[in-house]
Amino acid sequence: MNDNVLTFGVEEEFFVVGRDGHLSPSGDAVVDAAEEDQGELQQELTRSQAESATGVCTTHDEAERQLTALRADLAEAAARRGCRLLPSGSVPLAETTLPAITPKPRYERMSEHFGATARTSHTCGCHVHIAIPDRETGIRVIDHVRPFLPVLLTVTANSAICDGYDTGYASWRYQQWNRWPSAGSPPLFGSLDHYESVVDAWLRAGAILDRAMVYWDVRLSEKQPTVEFRLGDVAATVGEAVLFGVLIRGLVGTILASEERPSKLSNEVLRAQIWRASREGLSGRCPHFRTGDLAPASDVLGDVVAFAAGALAETGDLDFVRDGCARLTAEGGGADRQRARFEKRRRPEDVVDLLAVTPNSRD
Repeated sequence: MNDNVLTFGVEEEFFVVGRDGHLSPSGDAVVDAAEEDQGELQQELTRSQAESATGVCTTHDEAERQLTALRADLAEAAARRGCRLLPSGSVPLAETTLPAITPKPRYERMSEHFGATARTSHTCGCHVHIAIPDRETGIRVIDHVRPFLPVLLTVTANSAICDGYDTGYASWRYQQWNRWPSAGSPPLFGSLDHYESVVDAWLRAGAILDRAMVYWDVRLSEKQPTVEFRLGDVAATVGEAVLFGVLIRGLVGTILASEERPSKLSNEVLRAQIWRASREGLSGRCPHFRTGDLAPASDVLGDVVAFAAGALAETGDLDFVRDGCARLTAEGGGADRQRARFEKRRRPEDVVDLLAVTPNSRD
């Protein structure tokens, strides 16, 4: 492996639900009680959520070990409180009350300022951080990766069932999340100054309360020297989360080694393309990153792997990614599996049973 390999990290958000599958307000208690063998556990916006983050990873095996351990730690802590850990992008069961906000000053300010958006955009995502040498390089990555965002979304799309019914979307979470004024696809920036000017304008308009609320699908991290991909649903399985992470790393590595100019794809068109990907997911059709024409999403994904094959081979990820994509295509993505389970009896509780992380599972 190249000594200058790009390092990466993966963050996962989860719902904490009771035995009946409904949201539990025990998320903060679960985080506090869980053992952190490695990585980091954090509270989230609502008391029905928990978040984990790996440390800095170099290999897919390392990321897989950490994510497996973090999920197991949270699931065990949840089980001790009569709860379950649920990796789903949206809430499968219909709730009669809005989730409680975690009692932290920042979260309470967000709830007051954004009203129903803060309480109804109740979603769980998967975020991937890729190390970059400087923020200008991050802008280059963001500008070049934009046409790939639709197909990347299909990899972890895992929120077909929400509020007790089939939404008709593979990633309903993506639609819910875009209620935030700072969410969605990033524009073509061209420079760090342009990026910073938009963030500054948002702050002055009160559309964000702080820089941590920049919610573009890809953004510059404010805490780490990374570019952060935020568009994915929380993956149904650890393997799919790792696949998402290393595929993104391969894309970034390929972009950084290329001298091609970024696509001039307009944000209006990109938003429409991502909508299509969120609607149909991996089992449907997706706009191709080169032409914009619709093609089977699995074929587009295969073309992404071919595009990034050199970088994936350098990091030892090529076979892992090929095998993971083949398995996804054969078995269906998280949304496909949610929908198949739901259609058997029309019970969203069955979707919870399908997804819930088993305590003491560290395979």
